[in-house]
Amino acid sequence: MSNSTLPLSIQDLTVAWHRKPVIWDVEFDVQPGELVGIVGPNGAGKSTLLKSVMDLIPRVSGRIEVFGRPWRENRHRVGYVPQRETVDWDFPVSVLDVVTMGLFGRIGWLRPVLKRHREAAQRALERVGMGEYSDRQISQLSGGQQQRAFLARALVQEADLYLMDEPFAAVDAATEQTIVEILREMRASGRTAIVIHHDLHTVTDYFDSVLMLNMRVVASGPASHVFTRENLERTYGGRLTLLEEATEAMRRQEKSL
Repeated sequence: MSNSTLPLSIQDLTVAWHRKPVIWDVEFDVQPGELVGIVGPNGAGKSTLLKSVMDLIPRVSGRIEVFGRPWRENRHRVGYVPQRETVDWDFPVSVLDVVTMGLFGRIGWLRPVLKRHREAAQRALERVGMGEYSDRQISQLSGGQQQRAFLARALVQEADLYLMDEPFAAVDAATEQTIVEILREMRASGRTAIVIHHDLHTVTDYFDSVLMLNMRVVASGPASHVFTRENLERTYGGRLTLLEEATEAMRRQEKSL
């Protein structure tokens, strides 16, 4: 039965490429106002999961609901931050134009961008510390600045649910702190964010809940309970370097209790 209060509900989801499963039998509910981290090794299906939510790739089976409805009916309530590597940063467009693109769902295609739309985009840029870069070409931005610009594009949508694909990847410390602050502001205002994340050291610091994924769901739930060495071993398959990081993360968590 549908639950319109849940920002995201996934049941029995299987996705395959050329008949080879990428993720299968995924079941996962996200509660309102949570910051949710998705962790797992490369090739675990993390990005595939987010793209499945947005109907960007077909699924073999399963049901996905966004606030109790199919994606296409509630897509206006969702903001998306893609991986930086998937963007053509040489496209000749200004930073303000990039952020304004986040409003196209509200403006409508082939309709004029008005002053109020640009003002909203400018406010979003200022919120992420990029106000002075609005007229700059996106190709002139550093990696951290590019990530902030795409965060601003998502923020300007004023969505209820945000999907973020590795927003912390290869950013400077100041940008990482900005993203963390924005996430906490989202939570404080009752919004929900689902974030693909690789830094095991910061999982329990940044997220309320965690989904541990390796093609199947290994574990999900409150980060303080689910993010354990046992679950990390099951998720990452005993990879030495990652388990060393996990051990350090466990120590940090124990000290904070």
